[in-house]
Amino acid sequence: MNKFERIQAALKGQEVDKIPLNVWMHFSAVDQDPRSLAETQVAFAQKYDFDFIKLMPFGLYGVQDYGVKVKIFNRVNFPPIVDDYGIHRISDWERIEPLPAIYGSYGKQLQAARHTILLAKKEFPVIQTIFSPLTTARKLAGDRILLDMKENPRLFKQALQALTETTIHFVKANIEAGVDGFFFATQCANFDFLTEEQYREFGEFYDRQVIAAYQEETFFNVAHLHGDNGMFRLIADYPVNCINWHDRWSSPTLAEARKITDKCLLGGIRETPYYNENGEKIRESLLVSGSVAEVEQHVQEAIAAAGDRGLIIGPGCVADQDLPEKNLYALCRAVYRVAALAG
Repeated sequence: MNKFERIQAALKGQEVDKIPLNVWMHFSAVDQDPRSLAETQVAFAQKYDFDFIKLMPFGLYGVQDYGVKVKIFNRVNFPPIVDDYGIHRISDWERIEPLPAIYGSYGKQLQAARHTILLAKKEFPVIQTIFSPLTTARKLAGDRILLDMKENPRLFKQALQALTETTIHFVKANIEAGVDGFFFATQCANFDFLTEEQYREFGEFYDRQVIAAYQEETFFNVAHLHGDNGMFRLIADYPVNCINWHDRWSSPTLAEARKITDKCLLGGIRETPYYNENGEKIRESLLVSGSVAEVEQHVQEAIAAAGDRGLIIGPGCVADQDLPEKNLYALCRAVYRVAALAG
């Protein structure tokens, strides 16, 4: 099987010659230059023989054009951060209008997508990372959105609709560029932040508009549920064919998720450090500090929990940029070893 065939089979729950694998991380030393980012991503995927490329624009790309001041370091493990939000009072939402999403920061990510696709030469499926409109609003304003959605829901929804239209413009431009799908990330669909009723009103309504813009146009569409205590059942019902979440430290487990949905599951790798009940770090991420044997066992545990069909091995979210090469190769060996044993 080539990588396209392997991914398509996994998405359909069919037999694969080996379970697909990918690890994604931010490349914060180069992610402000589209060409450098594209070259780095393709080289990374080729080096470790990953099965697809998840485009990794910096996480604040969707709000810079709306006035958020971003502090950029251009250093490994120092991703850009918010220096000043773009929304400071509720009336500021009035100026949020749809953008064409082909200029500015959005335009840079579109350039990176085009160049990545050109360099990949149809060797890898390429999916673009996009954020839910409510997530973008949160990045624009911070947690004050909890106050704004209550104080003036009409105005806040007007802004959400504008952000939705901007995201759809970006989606359509990426489809024209040739992406094979989208990694749709929501950082707000968790019970620690909103009730399910609130998310359905301020999140799902807009999420579905974005997904509808590409669900029939692309074949590899992932929904990513970010954070703890997530609304898994709600997101699993979205019209996508793959679900990604922090399965190693947040509910449900892979085995539990298999009973909830028949969609392809993307996960199995714990990408975060380990903390005790007091919030103290007791161990680095397994991928960072684990032995080769531990990493291989980690993958085997995931496959045993989820089964070998309808599964793509990957992290629950972005991995650390300091991952040792030996552990990345260990991931590759693990999936090939399982395939050899199955054969």
